Amino acid sequence: MNKKKIFIDGREGTTGLGIVSRLDNRSDIELLVLSEKKRKDPEARKEAINKSDITILCLPDSAAIESVSLCENEKTVILDASTAHRTAEGWVYGLPELSPEQKEKICRSKRIAVPGCHASGFISLVAPLVKEGFIEKNALLCCHSITGYSGGGKKMIAQYESPEREEKLSAPRQYGLTQSHKHLPEMLHITGLSEAPVFCPIVSDFYSGMLVTVPLFKSMLKNGKTADDIRELYKKLYDGSMNIEYTEEMAQGGFADSNTLSRTDKMEISVSGNDDRILLLARYDNLGKGASGATVQCLDLVLKNM
Repeated sequence: MNKKKIFIDGREGTTGLGIVSRLDNRSDIELLVLSEKKRKDPEARKEAINKSDITILCLPDSAAIESVSLCENEKTVILDASTAHRTAEGWVYGLPELSPEQKEKICRSKRIAVPGCHASGFISLVAPLVKEGFIEKNALLCCHSITGYSGGGKKMIAQYESPEREEKLSAPRQYGLTQSHKHLPEMLHITGLSEAPVFCPIVSDFYSGMLVTVPLFKSMLKNGKTADDIRELYKKLYDGSMNIEYTEEMAQGGFADSNTLSRTDKMEISVSGNDDRILLLARYDNLGKGASGATVQCLDLVLKNM
């Protein structure tokens, strides 16, 4: 077997470690690994990037942009898990479930931007409604999202898991209060909305998991569409899709838990509420379908086309 060479630039971060754990025992690939001394050396990184068939970037935005500039091998595919290229021209957004055409673009692209964790749920819920004309492009939406603390990376994980942690960490904490969260540009761009949603992310005291909620009034739906019509749209779109599935009832005993899909790469979406006030729900793991798992999903699509 001709093993494909994979280089993970930034493998020591939370997303990188999650990707490594998913790839470590695979026989179809060879992981290119730099020594601790060389892993931040630009020349060593440049050599590994250009030697690889696929390079995965798990880096801050500025470092990801630098890594892309180091690539001189036109055959090397780059998967970027940072925010840097999610709305950039020439990059394909790595959410294959959006449409067969989107999946095909990912298979054939040399530059793929992996979605953000919060954005993955919002886009999976809203993009189909905009595309199929269920809501106007200028619809004014809100989005509530609760996530496990692993979404904050190593520093936040250490804060939450420290024996001397602060008492305030025991309660959920809302952030992104300036309404300039880094996921908003892709949430706007990929859905086709003309106005970004009011976005309320909350971090809570559990390791991983995510629940994204988008509320709708019935009056926001066009042409007499109903909650049942949305359900049917989701069922049709996500039937047989890679990692997203529709579930009729997400709540158990009146509660929709945020960490039910922790440590998986799946996403469940559902529709709750009533005829007048509708709740669109997406549940998944912020490190799975929201990060490392989504990256490996895109990687596998690329590998099948090589």
